[in-house]
Parts: sequence; C-alpha cells; structure tokens
Amino acid sequence: MPLEIIRNDITKMNVDVIVNAANPNLKMGGGVCGAIFHAAGAGELQKACDKIGGCKVGEAVITEGFNLSAKFIIHTPGPVWQGGTKEEASLLKASYYYSLEMAKQYQCESIAFPLISTGIYGYPKEEALEIAVSAISSFLLHNDILVYLVVFDKKAFGLSKKLFASIHQYIDEHYVEEAESTFKRRQSEKHCIMEQLQEIEIVRKGIESDSLTELLNDLDESFSELLLRLIDEKEMTDVETYKRANIDRRLFSKIRNETDYTPKKKTAIAFAIALKLNLEETSELLTAAGYALSHSSKFDVIIEFFIQQSNYNIHEINEALFAFDQPLLGA
Repeated sequence: MPLEIIRNDITKMNVDVIVNAANPNLKMGGGVCGAIFHAAGAGELQKACDKIGGCKVGEAVITEGFNLSAKFIIHTPGPVWQGGTKEEASLLKASYYYSLEMAKQYQCESIAFPLISTGIYGYPKEEALEIAVSAISSFLLHNDILVYLVVFDKKAFGLSKKLFASIHQYIDEHYVEEAESTFKRRQSEKHCIMEQLQEIEIVRKGIESDSLTELLNDLDESFSELLLRLIDEKEMTDVETYKRANIDRRLFSKIRNETDYTPKKKTAIAFAIALKLNLEETSELLTAAGYALSHSSKFDVIIEFFIQQSNYNIHEINEALFAFDQPLLGA
C-alpha cells in the first residue's frame, strides 16, 4: 500500500531510502539518529555529513546509505517542541515534504520515516503523528511512492486517547466472543448445508427448470463491475478512488481489467472507505467479493465504528487498526 504504518527497526527496512531525524549540525546523536549512524557505519557517514556541513530545520539533505540496506539516507532536522508557538507544526510538515521531494528527485520508489521530532526534541506524539500522516498523504495524492511510517514500539505511537477510548467502548459493546460466534457460525453453516442439499435434490429430480448454464448467466455483478459502477455513481475518478483507498495504481489497473478479480477483504473495505459507502452499501460491495462484516472480528467492528461515525479518513482508520494490532487497509 502507498502508506503503511509498521512496527520495526528503521535501520532494517529494505527500502530505497530511510529518513534520519537529524540535528542541524548533522552530527551523530542519540535515539533514531544514533541507531542509523551505527548501522550505516558511523565513521563513513559522519565524513559524508561533515562534507555537507549542516542543514536548516525543516529542510533535508541526502547521503549514501553505506552499510544499510537502503541506498540513501535523507537527513532532516525537525523542530524542537517549544509549546507550539514557534512555527513547530509548519517546520515539521516541511521536514516531511522536503524529504519526499528529495526522494522523488533521486527516483526512489520506497521511503521509510521515523516519527520526526518525537524523541529528545519533545514533540507531542499525537500531534506529530497527525502532521506526518497529513503531509505524507497529501504528497501521495499527486505522486506514486511507497511510504512506511516506522514506529519502534507502541509507546512511540500517538493515537488520540479519546479516539482509542471510543473505539474500545464500541468494541466492548459490539464484539461477540469467539465461543458464541463459533456456535452461531456452526448453526448457520448447518442450516446453509441443509438448504444446499435440498436445492441439489430439487435439481436432481428435475423440479428446477433452469439449467446450470442459465443459472451461471444470471449471476450478480462481480466485485470489479460493482466497484466501477459505484465509482461512476459517486462521480469520482479512478485516480481519486485508488489514492483515497491507499491502493497501489497497478493493483487498481488489475482490478479494472479483470472482471472476475477477487480482492482481499481489507482491499474491498478500503474501496468502501474511499467511496464513503454506508454500512448497507459496504455490505453489498463486500458480498460481491465473497465477504461480510462480522461482530466476531475486532477488525470488522472497528471498520463499522468508523463508518457509523461517517469518518472516512483511511489513514486515521489505519492508525486505529494499528493501535489494536489489526491488519491495515489498502494493498
């Protein structure tokens, strides 16, 4: 997917370029900066940085990746948090934009960011995460690059406490325990099997007049057909749709060109979010792909929560899914 939030060590990311939360003097520091210097080879990287000389806050410079898997390292000094009165937000946003533009200039297809300025610079994690996602998603509306937002652990992740509490309450109210859902599912499956056996018996005895060919010709719309119709009905462009869905352009092209394409469930839901479908419309789209929302799945309950709230910001939804250890939307 174009933007993915993951829990990992940024120095181990297999991407074209990683971003270093640098200091203006481009000297080896602590935290993420120190880890990147150590992994790349502190001596060689420091020489390369010394040759550049320095970098202003909110801007970016680039060096070789040296011993890293990444080909390049983009160094960007984020702002020190001073209460939010010293243009910290605009400077932090600029750090992401400058880095993304530089990656584009060097024809990089993938980039990994840390949460800039949230370490010793003290930027509040919730606000920093919001700025990072906003800056990256705005860039992705007009550019194609795979972006990873890398957090080392959950303590470094700043999901709104109010949102987290609201989702947690919704899950508590709607989530069905596994034992109960398993019983219901088995009862439903038993009922379904009995119905199927009855239908087979009817066909076998010749009571049903339609032939198998006629039945196959009477199938409902495929997922691809329904998706394309919904895009037209919502008066959206293809590009706008797959960008909002956090879907790779090549996958969307495949879905458009293959009428019998069956997506993953999270991909189908991503399109429902992009098209701002209500629960009934979402259910229809999922059914066309062979899926359904269930209260026995925390992932499904979280999706239902956001649709009920008419919150179709896919990146905010992914932040919540990440916080609850669920798969992210997109592909």
